[in-house]
Amino acid sequence: MSRKKENKRMFSKRFEKAAFKTAVKENVKTLYRKTIDEATPQQLFQAVSYAVKDVIIDDWIETQKRYDETDAKTVYYMSMEFLMGRALGNNLINMTAYKDVKEALEEMNIDLNVIEDEEPDAALGNGGLGRLAACFLDSLATLNYPAYGCGIRYRYGMFKQKIENGYQVEVPDNWLKEGNPFEIRREEYAKEVRFGGNIRFEKDPVTGKDKFIQENYESVMAVPYDMPVVGYGNHVVNTLRVWDAKPITDFKLDEFDRGNYHKAVEQENLAKLIVDVLYPNDNHYSGKELRLKQQYFFISASLQALIAKYKKKHGDIRKLYEKVVIQMNDTHPTVAVPELMRLLIDVEGLSWDEAWEVTSKTCAYTNHTIMAEALEKWPIDLFSKLLPRIYQIVQEIDRRFVIQVRETYPGNEEKVRKMAILMDGQVRMANMAIIAGFSVNGVAKLHTEILEKQELKDFYQMMPEKFNNKTNGITQRRFLAHGNPLLADWITSKIGDGWITDLSQISKLKPLVEDEEARREFMEIKYQNKVRLAKYIKEHNGIDVDPRSIFDIQVKRLHEYKRQLLNILHIMYLYNQIKEHPEMSFYPRTFIFGAKAAAGYLRAKETIKLINSVADVVNNDRSINGKLKVVFIEDYRVSNAEILFAAADVSEQISTASKEASGTGNMKFMLNGAPTLGTMDGANVEIVQEVGEENAFIFGLSSQEVINYENNGGYNPVDIYFNDWEIKRVVDQLMDGTYSNGDHNMYINLYNSLLNTQCTDRADTYFILKDFRSYADAQKRVEEAYRDQQKWSKMAMLNTACSGKFTSDRTIEEYVRDIWHLEKVEVPSGQDLFD
Repeated sequence: MSRKKENKRMFSKRFEKAAFKTAVKENVKTLYRKTIDEATPQQLFQAVSYAVKDVIIDDWIETQKRYDETDAKTVYYMSMEFLMGRALGNNLINMTAYKDVKEALEEMNIDLNVIEDEEPDAALGNGGLGRLAACFLDSLATLNYPAYGCGIRYRYGMFKQKIENGYQVEVPDNWLKEGNPFEIRREEYAKEVRFGGNIRFEKDPVTGKDKFIQENYESVMAVPYDMPVVGYGNHVVNTLRVWDAKPITDFKLDEFDRGNYHKAVEQENLAKLIVDVLYPNDNHYSGKELRLKQQYFFISASLQALIAKYKKKHGDIRKLYEKVVIQMNDTHPTVAVPELMRLLIDVEGLSWDEAWEVTSKTCAYTNHTIMAEALEKWPIDLFSKLLPRIYQIVQEIDRRFVIQVRETYPGNEEKVRKMAILMDGQVRMANMAIIAGFSVNGVAKLHTEILEKQELKDFYQMMPEKFNNKTNGITQRRFLAHGNPLLADWITSKIGDGWITDLSQISKLKPLVEDEEARREFMEIKYQNKVRLAKYIKEHNGIDVDPRSIFDIQVKRLHEYKRQLLNILHIMYLYNQIKEHPEMSFYPRTFIFGAKAAAGYLRAKETIKLINSVADVVNNDRSINGKLKVVFIEDYRVSNAEILFAAADVSEQISTASKEASGTGNMKFMLNGAPTLGTMDGANVEIVQEVGEENAFIFGLSSQEVINYENNGGYNPVDIYFNDWEIKRVVDQLMDGTYSNGDHNMYINLYNSLLNTQCTDRADTYFILKDFRSYADAQKRVEEAYRDQQKWSKMAMLNTACSGKFTSDRTIEEYVRDIWHLEKVEVPSGQDLFD
C-alpha cells in the first residue's frame, strides 16, 4: 500500500495505528534518510506533521470542491494579524485524533508533548486582534462556513522577546528556520502589486471612457502561501492565505556589472522589507511608509485573487457582493475600499456609481478601539506619493461624502471637519471604513455604546443602520480542549463532549457547584496546572514559586491603558507592608506578568524593566519568607499562554474603564476557572453579567466617570500623592533608587507620567493613582475569598460554568446572521472519500 493511501486510511472513522506509524517512519526515511531511533525531535515533528498534513489535504480538496459545487458565498477576513499558535496539536484536536496519535506515538517511544514543543509559534500576529482573527477562522471552519483569512507571511513576526538585565530586547523571530510543514506555496496565483510613480490620464479611443495609467512605478510579486484551517470533526478545511513578496526581477546583472550594486538588488530588497516584520517601528517616515506598503501589498493581492476566483464562475462583476463579503479587521485593511474601487473601475471597466454600489455592499468594518489616537491616519503627502491612484479615488470618495454631510447638516462645518476622510493633512482610515462599509461593529456591548455615543457619534447619528455590536469570543477547542486537557477531560466526564462545539452546554456544570467532591476534583486539576506552570517558571526563569500560593496573572500586550503599572505599583505597596509588618497575616501570592511592548514604545518598555527590577528585589529578600514572588514570562505567545490560563487563580483585567474595546484574555481565564479582578470595562461588563458580581472582584471608576473626568480636563493626582502617604511612598520609590541600584533617573518617565503635567497633556492619563485604593481593596477581597476554599472553589467553578456566551462560535453565528449571510456547506466524511 502506498504512503499516501496509508495516510488516507489512518484518520478515517476508525483510527489505524499501524497506518499512522508506517506513515511517520516513511516520512523520517524519505525526508532525512534516518530511522525513527536516529531522528531528532525536530525531525520527528516534521515527519508527524507531514503525515497529518497528507490527511488534511484530502479534506481540504474536498472542501473547496463542495464550495465550488454549491457556489457558496464566502467571507474574506482581512487582517494584518493572525496569531495562530502552534498548528500540530490544534489540528489533531479538530481532527478528533489527538489521543489516538498520542497513544500511537507512545508505542513508538515518542512523546507527543515533546514533539509539539519543537514547533515554533507561527509569527503572524502579536496581540488580541490577531488571536481573535485566529479564533474566528477556527469557528468558521467548525461551523461549516466558507471563509478565507487573508494576511502577510511575516518572516520574523513582530520580534522574539528576550529579557536581558530586566530590559526587553527585540531579536528576530526566525520561525520559518526549519520550514513550515503545514503551508503550501501557490506560485500559480501570484499577483503584481505596484507602488509609487505617477498617473497618466487618457480617453479610451474605443469606449470613450477615462483611463488612468500608472507609470514609473516600482512593483513586487505577491506569492500566496496557504495554510489549512481545520474544522472540528466535520472534515471542513478552510484556508488562511498569507502573502510573501518576491522581486519581479531577482537580480539585475547588467546594473551589477556597471557597478550599481545597490540598484542591482533594489527590487529584491523592496520585496524582503515588505514581509520581514509585523508592525515596523513607525516613529519615523520610512517606518510609516513601510507599514502602509504592507497594508496595500496584502490587500491588493487578496482583492486581485478574489476577483479572479469570482470571475471563473460568474460573468457579472457588478454582482460580486452576492458571493463575496470582505470583513476589514480594524482600520489596517481599510485601503481595501479604494483598491476595490480601482480594480472595478480601472481593470473591470465599471462606472464610478456601479463600482461604489459593489464596494459599499461588499465591505464591512470591525472597530477594535475606543481611543481616538489609535484610529489609523496617514499623512497625505506619504499616502499620495506611495499610492497615487488610490489617493485619487480617496479624494473622490471624500468629495462626494462631504457633499452628503453638508446636505444633511447645512452650514455645520464642524460636522465636515469631524467626518471628512481628508482633513488636517491626513487620510483618516476609520472614517473611510465607516463611509464605505455596509456594517460597522464594535466588539463588546459597552464598546459599541461608547462608539455610538462618544467617539463615532457623528457617524452614528447620520447612519445608525450601519452600527451593531458583536461581542468577541474565543475558541474552546484551543484554550480548553488543547490548553487544559485535564479540565477538558473532567468536564467531558461530567456532562459529555457536546461543549466542544456548543459551549453553552458547559452550563450543565452549574449543579455540580454544590457538590463538594466535584469542587475538590476541580481544584485538584487547578493545582496540577499550577504545578505545571511552576515547572515552566523554574525552567525558564530559574525562580521557585509555590503552587499553593495565589497565582495572580496579567498577560496581554503592554500598553499604558492596560495598566500593568498599577499592578506593579500595588506589588511594591504589598512589599512595603510585609517589610513593615512581618507579623501580619498574608496569604502567599505569586504575581505573574507576560507582555511584549512595541519596539518604539519607551514607557511600556520602562514598565517591563520596573517589573523585573521589583522581581529581583522581592524574590531575593529572604526576610519575607517567600510570601511574595514576582515573575515576568519572557516572550509571551499562544503556546505558553495556554499554560498560564490553565493555572491562573486570578485574572487581572484592570484597564482604565472606557479604554478596552473588549478583551479576550478575560474570556480565556474565565473558561479555565479564574475569577476576574477588574474594572467594568470592555467585555468584563458582560462577564460579570453572566457570572454575577459576587463571583468577580470589581473596582475603580466607571467608564462614564472616566469620560466625565476627561471631558473636564482630568483630575489632579498630586492631591492623592500628598494625602495618602502609602501611595506617596510607592511613587517616590520610583525615584529613590530602591529598585534601581541607586539610580534616581531610571524610572523618571514613569514618575512624570503619574505626577508631572508638563510631561503629558495631563498627569496620570490612565487614572492609576485615582483607582489605586479601590484596586488595593479589591486585592484584599481576593485574599479573604481565597482563604475560604469552599467559597473560592464555587467561584472558580461558576466562572467556567458561566463562560458559554464567550465562544467565538457564538460570535461567528451573529456575524453570519446580521452581516455576512453565509450558508453552511456540508463536506463528505473522510470515510466516504476513502471508499
